[in-house]
Amino acid sequence: MNHDRHHHSPMAGRAKIGWIVFAVIAGFYLLSEHRAHLLGALPFLLLLACPLMHLFMHGGHGHGDGSPDKGEDK
Repeated sequence: MNHDRHHHSPMAGRAKIGWIVFAVIAGFYLLSEHRAHLLGALPFLLLLACPLMHLFMHGGHGHGDGSPDKGEDK
């Protein structure tokens, strides 16, 4: 017997569209009702972004690999 079943994702069709519409409406009301709180916290979020970017964006510089300089020819 061939039991070919169609496997659909749990969020398919109308349910997915419904959740997207709900998320957009909820986001709109959160932004419109809490704009003063969000804008008041913005300077602190910018200050917090500086050390976070410093920690997470230093991966490509070769810091801390423990090897001698590769650019010197002796």
